[in-house]
Amino acid sequence: MCGIVGLVGEDAGYSVYEALVALQHRGQDAAGICTYDGRLRLKKGVGLVSEVFRDTQFPSGVLAIGHVRYPTIGLGASHDAQPFIVPAPFGIALAHNGNIVNYTELRGELWRRYKHILNSDCDAELLLAVFAEELAARCQGKALSFDTLCEAVSSVFSRVNGSYSAVALIAGQGLVAFRDPHGIKPLSLGRCGKRFAFVSESVALDVLGFEELGDVAPGEVVFVDVTGRVRRRRLQQERHALCIFEFVYFARPDSVIDGISVYEARLRLGERLAERCRHLRPDVVVPVPDTARAAAVSLAAKLAVPYREGLIKNRYIGRTFIMPSDAQRRQSVRVKLNPIKHELHGRRVLLVDDSIVRGTTSRAIVDLVRSAGAKEVFFAITAPPLRYPCVYGIDMQTRGEFIAATHSEESIAKIIGADALVYQTLTDLVDGVRGQSDVTFCCACFDGKYPTHVDKETLRRIEAERRRVQLRLIR
Repeated sequence: MCGIVGLVGEDAGYSVYEALVALQHRGQDAAGICTYDGRLRLKKGVGLVSEVFRDTQFPSGVLAIGHVRYPTIGLGASHDAQPFIVPAPFGIALAHNGNIVNYTELRGELWRRYKHILNSDCDAELLLAVFAEELAARCQGKALSFDTLCEAVSSVFSRVNGSYSAVALIAGQGLVAFRDPHGIKPLSLGRCGKRFAFVSESVALDVLGFEELGDVAPGEVVFVDVTGRVRRRRLQQERHALCIFEFVYFARPDSVIDGISVYEARLRLGERLAERCRHLRPDVVVPVPDTARAAAVSLAAKLAVPYREGLIKNRYIGRTFIMPSDAQRRQSVRVKLNPIKHELHGRRVLLVDDSIVRGTTSRAIVDLVRSAGAKEVFFAITAPPLRYPCVYGIDMQTRGEFIAATHSEESIAKIIGADALVYQTLTDLVDGVRGQSDVTFCCACFDGKYPTHVDKETLRRIEAERRRVQLRLIR
């Protein structure tokens, strides 16, 4: 789960930098920006946006793209940071959010057919290679046309299995953005005068002062040339399968994705979860900051129980979910959260969190609240149990990582040390997020129903690769 930005217009490089800061929550591993001012100028590296770009002087030019990385394929090294560039055709830089399921097969195909090698383990480089080769096969020395772009992207759709929202800078021409036929990952388009921007979340448009024009549709390609002319075409229409975990955890609450307010969706999740928590009779409702805050507010109101900020977050600590190792997640909880003992001591505390993956963080939080003197500690989760690997860009790629895959809810409650554990139902999750919209979702991590073709052999290969990465991290 990464963050991407593309911008056409004055001060494109600096504007992309500002937008990436707004999307930092989507990836803390690495950041990169590519601008064009007659040359493709690329800077990327490991770290936060502010760390990689300590000098915020950017070359002049009206084209720029940027990326913040959350690693799923690759070890998080600097050579896996995005964007990637190729010199031909035209000169292209590309950044993407998602995960290519048939990465291994496509990588082998590129070598067999073209003797094309990749210099990283990042699937964005592979996506760029496929797109560039499809475009080159159609240009053959000719000028770029929108029809040619559409044909190339259509071939990408037919060859690449997985989730991908991508933005590509074509030197001297403009920006092209496309979203996989199921629209698994978000991508929005905005405008300010003659300046246009593609972003993973609408909050980045707010920061830039852009008006949101809507979302890039699943299976759509949008081209904005250097003059600001916009052309778009829907190439495929598959069942929309927007990642529902965006609303559970990843997206900022002030974003709107495919017409759904993230904040309002989380309020609805809290209201629905309240009905399953009435029997607990808590004295106080406390959110695990930050993503569960909105749900905790509405849950407390529904139960007519006081809402309290009983855990205070150190805002200079990263998001524990997207830290690469279990040891880092455990170590960070005590540094990240500190209890307000006066709000917890002697009370029956209902903690509200967004999800439980491995149980490590949840156990540490429950212990923290008990150490503050809580009489009883209940745990309510705004999502159902996570049981199935995500193959589309969230770092949950093996069944062994899910405590709910092998334990009952009662057993999980004992493992994390809670007096009671309540999960949201899948029906309430979907209905709560959807609200009055007609959007449909990918819920594969909850129900095992993948919107693209994913067979058992693919899952075995992904799990084996994930285990190899974990071993290399330990070493």
